[in-house]
Amino acid sequence: MTPEGSAPRLPALAPGQLEGPRAELYAAITGGPRAADRGRSPITDDEGHLLGPFNAMLYNPALGDPMQGLGAAIRYRTSLDAATREVAILVVAATLDSAFEWFAHERLARAADVSEETIARIANGREPDGDDALTYRAARELIADGDLCDERFAEVEERFGATGCVELVVLIGYYRMLALVLRTFRVSAPSGD
Repeated sequence: MTPEGSAPRLPALAPGQLEGPRAELYAAITGGPRAADRGRSPITDDEGHLLGPFNAMLYNPALGDPMQGLGAAIRYRTSLDAATREVAILVVAATLDSAFEWFAHERLARAADVSEETIARIANGREPDGDDALTYRAARELIADGDLCDERFAEVEERFGATGCVELVVLIGYYRMLALVLRTFRVSAPSGD
């Protein structure tokens, strides 16, 4: 949990001062597939500073570029539908109390037609009904145990196939890593949104 009122631990890097690999990474993040979601989930502030985990990625482009690339692949190039992805991300955000991830993905979940009831249940740590229940259970189990029991694994593989199972596990692991980055560097959700 990001301590209330904590100041960010990394200064926001100004886009006009970025050069070389940092400028290239900034362009990849802001001009890539995330740009289409900008209206629902902003990736920069009014001055162009990167929001969320992206500013930390700029500090070492050799790490940041593969990180953002994996995130883009998970969100835009998998067999999982948008609603399933967003439900899993919201479970990670709620379980790990990652305010920025919740802020960024609650809107995207609505855009993916995740119901208000499902969003509210996840926010309150309660399993949603219907098709989202399996995603919820799998995400919670992966976060708590770092593994899926045989029964859950079989359910996930039956529903999503072997490829979808890999994608779901990687997605949950990726957003768990982002929650750690956000907490450690004291990145909170933008105020007033």
